[in-house]
Amino acid sequence: MSSSQASHSLAFRVMRLCRPTLHVDTPILVDPSDLLVGEDIYDDPVAASHLPRLMGGLKVKPSGDAADLSYRNRFLLNDSTDSMGLSGLLLLPQAFGAIYLGETFCSYVSINNSSNFEVRDIIIKAEIQTERQRILLLDTSKSAVESIRAGGRYDFIVEHDVKELGAHTLVCTALYDDGDGERKYLPQFFKFNVANPLSVRTKVRVVKDTTFLEVCIENHTKSNLYMDQVEFEPAQNCSATKLNADEYHSEETSTTRETFTPPVLIRSGGGIQNYLYQLKSSSRASDQIKVEGNVLGKLQLTWRTNLGEPGRLQTQQILGAAVVRKEIDLQVVELPTTIILGRSFSVHIELLNLTERELGPFEVSLSPDDLPGERAIMTNGLQKMVLPKVEAFGSRDFHLNLVATKLGVQKITGIRVYECNEGKTYNPLPDMEVFVDLE
Repeated sequence: MSSSQASHSLAFRVMRLCRPTLHVDTPILVDPSDLLVGEDIYDDPVAASHLPRLMGGLKVKPSGDAADLSYRNRFLLNDSTDSMGLSGLLLLPQAFGAIYLGETFCSYVSINNSSNFEVRDIIIKAEIQTERQRILLLDTSKSAVESIRAGGRYDFIVEHDVKELGAHTLVCTALYDDGDGERKYLPQFFKFNVANPLSVRTKVRVVKDTTFLEVCIENHTKSNLYMDQVEFEPAQNCSATKLNADEYHSEETSTTRETFTPPVLIRSGGGIQNYLYQLKSSSRASDQIKVEGNVLGKLQLTWRTNLGEPGRLQTQQILGAAVVRKEIDLQVVELPTTIILGRSFSVHIELLNLTERELGPFEVSLSPDDLPGERAIMTNGLQKMVLPKVEAFGSRDFHLNLVATKLGVQKITGIRVYECNEGKTYNPLPDMEVFVDLE
């Protein structure tokens, strides 16, 4: 068994299969009017008005006219589209070119018999080798190629979804019987590098119970990218809304999307596009699943290049800032519009259990931090109100009777909840300002 390259009858040839590019032949053309007048003629309205009559006598034949054998008009700009330089031809790839993460690497492989005799029983293998793994693309061990005649070839196509950055090697091997009956082994290696087509930068900001995720996508390729899809898939305990500055409505991720959404252009060589998502926790849902850490979700990106070459990427899980989750919460349902000095009034409050377990019973009271003479609004009646247990993700309404002792703008402060079973004290309700009047 020999592996000497010089003695082999077979040889591999590889051509990358990708969409062709437009053949651009930038012409040097002039407008016929530039031969007679200059651009400054348009500065004089009177002279510019005589230009159509002056140019009326200049008849220019198209450069492709068969009757014009002199081609003297070939440098004249007959139509504005001529300056684009598009010849109508397509250019096949001349080299491997740039290969980016998320694309599909597709190659046309030909094994040629350059000898003067036939080779038989050819076993062909093709695989992609990266720094982490080897991926088999083709193996004819079970159905070997019977023969390749002298001067003939055997062709096949291999495809691979590129999911790793860095150096890649397409390894093509052939095991065959030479013309003299010797069994030979031919390995050939074709190396290429995979680059990152774009970068994704994120910023997370938390405003009260709402999280805002800003996503910046930058194009690192030499061609324009048309983003077909930039979709954020939130974690199972979150819901996401895409905020659009130029529209009156936003897109909920859970609702039905439009049948067709025009792609977003990100220009080559550093073009950027920004997206903003509003995330809300759905921890009160009955089917909440507890997730370790503060995982927000991940992005799904799909795009196409100028001639429709597709690409697809999925980001890693995006993490948000650590947020302390409340076990219980108090929300004011109703507050009197008019509060009279020395007259009792009632505040309607809802207690929410935000955990997966039953909590309670509870004691609701005003904290005794301030001296009685300094507090402007005090409890009217029992100093402590006892509430029964609240089931997981449940709620319970109650009315707190208060009385104001001072006029003007005052604060309802210090409402606290004591969980009798676990011995925890909560202060979930922020201070509220009210106006106290005489009558």
